[in-house]
Amino acid sequence: MIIPIIEKYIKEPKIAYFSMEIGLRPDIPTYSGGLGVLAGDTLRSAADLNLPFVAVTLIYRKGYFHQKIDDKGHQIELPAEWDPSLLMTTAPEKVTVTIEGKPVYIQAWIYFVESVRGGNIPVIFLDTNLPENTPENRGLTDSLYGGDENYRLKQEAILGIGGVRMLRKLGFQIKKYHMNEGHAALLTLELLHEYKKDIEAVWDESYIWDFEAVRDFCVFTTHTPVEAGHDKFSYDLYNRILGGYFPEKVLRKLAGEKYINMTLLGFNLSKYLNGVAKKHGAVSENMFPGYRINAITNGVHSYTWTSESLKKVYDKYLPGWANEPELFVRVGVIPDEELWAAHFEAKRKLIDYVKSVAHVDLDYDKFTIGFARRATAYKRADLLFYDIDKLERIGTGKIQIIYAGKAHPKDTEGKQLIEKIFSYIQRLKGKINIAFVQDYDMEVALKLISGVDIWLNTPLRPLEASGTSGMKAAHNGVVNFSVLDGWWIEGHIEGYTGWSIGPAPTDVGSDKDMNRIDAEDLYKKLENIIIPTYYNDRKTWVRMMQNAIGKNAYYFNSHRMMRRYVTEAYIR
Repeated sequence: MIIPIIEKYIKEPKIAYFSMEIGLRPDIPTYSGGLGVLAGDTLRSAADLNLPFVAVTLIYRKGYFHQKIDDKGHQIELPAEWDPSLLMTTAPEKVTVTIEGKPVYIQAWIYFVESVRGGNIPVIFLDTNLPENTPENRGLTDSLYGGDENYRLKQEAILGIGGVRMLRKLGFQIKKYHMNEGHAALLTLELLHEYKKDIEAVWDESYIWDFEAVRDFCVFTTHTPVEAGHDKFSYDLYNRILGGYFPEKVLRKLAGEKYINMTLLGFNLSKYLNGVAKKHGAVSENMFPGYRINAITNGVHSYTWTSESLKKVYDKYLPGWANEPELFVRVGVIPDEELWAAHFEAKRKLIDYVKSVAHVDLDYDKFTIGFARRATAYKRADLLFYDIDKLERIGTGKIQIIYAGKAHPKDTEGKQLIEKIFSYIQRLKGKINIAFVQDYDMEVALKLISGVDIWLNTPLRPLEASGTSGMKAAHNGVVNFSVLDGWWIEGHIEGYTGWSIGPAPTDVGSDKDMNRIDAEDLYKKLENIIIPTYYNDRKTWVRMMQNAIGKNAYYFNSHRMMRRYVTEAYIR
C-alpha cells in the first residue's frame, strides 16, 4: 500500500541518511550536541539544494534530558518528554526486528524538513512504544544515549536493521546509504541479507555474501578521534540480543575478532569513508591503519545559525546569501557601522537573556567571552582558569564570560568540570562576572554564538574532530580564539580571522605540558593583543569580524559540505 503523505517521495531513488540523533528544532529534543545538530544542518541544506534525501533516526520520547544546575554547580537531569503527535504524522505500516528471540514492532513517525526554496526532506523517526511490545521493548526508543550496552545495542539494531526494513516497507528506493557514525552500521548486515546467493552447504557457509554489492551502496562518516566514541560490543552480548540474525564467523571478519567494532563494520562495508576535517581524516587513518579515509570538512546551515539582526544586514547588502553562502566573500560592501550595530543588537539580546535566566549582572559594553559545548574532560572548559590569579589581574573590570553545556549523565569528570566552573564564578565574583546558562540547546546556542564578542575553544589536541560552534560564530562576525585542531586549522589566519591558542599541531608536546603551554599563550594574547584591540582599535576589530564572515562563513557552511558529498561520495 502506498501511503499518501509520502507518495511523491518514493518516485525516484533516494540517499538514505542514518543518524542516531538529529537536531531539527528545540522542541524536538532528539539530539544531544554536535553530531545531531550537524545532522540537522545536513538535512536543511539537502532540502535547500533539492537533493533526493530521506533520513532515519529514533523518536526518543523522553529526549536527551533537561539540565538543571543547583547553586553549587551540581547537574540534575530531568526527562525532556514531548508529544510527537503535535509535530509529526504516523505511517500505518509496521516492521519487526527480532531482539532476544522476540519480535519487536516498530512504527514510523514522519516529519518534513521544508526549505523556503520548496525542497522537502522526509525524516523517519522509529518508535517501539506500541501495545504489541513488552513494557521493556516499548521503552527502547525512549532515551537518547540512555541505559547500558544492552540498551544501546538494541537501539542500534532498531536503527540499522529496522530502519532499512521500514524504508523498504514504505516503498522507498535507495541508491546510497549514508551512515552518520557507527551507530547505524548494522544496516550493512541487513543489506548483505538482501545481496546474498544460496549455495549448498552448512549454515555458516550457506551463502555467498556479496560484500562488493553492499559496499557500492554505502558511505560512512566517522566523527570522533576519541577511542571511547567508537561503539564496541562483545560477541556474547550480540548472540544474546541478535543471535541467529547473522553468522558470527562472518561477522568477526567484518567487525573484529575480539568484539564487534561498529566503526570497523561500517568501514569494511562502505565504498567511501570520510572524516570531518582534514586533520581528522589523517588522525582517523592512524587510528585505523590500512583504510583510505577521505576528509570533507563540516559546515553549518547559514540561515539557521545567523542572528536576526545580521540576517537583515545580509539581506540588504548580500541578497541571495542564504542559498549562496559564497556571497559572503563580498562582505566588504557592508558599512562598518552597520555590521557593528547588528552585532551589538545580538549582544544586547544575549545579555538581557542571560540576566533573566542566570541572574548575573553583565555589561553591554564589556568584552564578552563565550564558551559553550558538551562538558567533557578533553574540551578543557576550565583551561581559562589555569592560573586564576593571572586571569584576575588581566580581566578584572575588562572581561565577562558566559558558559553553557551539558555533561552526559554518566560522565563524572564532565559534571565535575561544571562544578569547578561554579567555584570559579564564586571566587571571581565582583571582579570578573561569569554566567553559566543551563539547559543548553539549539535556541540558547544561537543566542550565544551571535551575541558574544569572541568564541573560545580549548580542546586537547588531536581530539577535536571538527567543531562547528566556531563556524556558527563566524557567520555572525564573531571571531574565534581557539586551539589549532579540527576545522580551525583550516579556518585560522592569525590576527586576521581570529587567534590561535598554543603551538601549531606539529609542535604539540606531552599532555602534561600542554595545559600550561596553552594557558600561558591564552593569557598572553588575551592581555597584550585581544583586549587592547577590542577596546582601543574598533576599526581593526570590525575588520576581523568581516574577515570571519568573508573567509570562514564563506567556506565552512553545509551547502559547500553537501555539494562535496554529492560529487565525492554519492555519485560514485
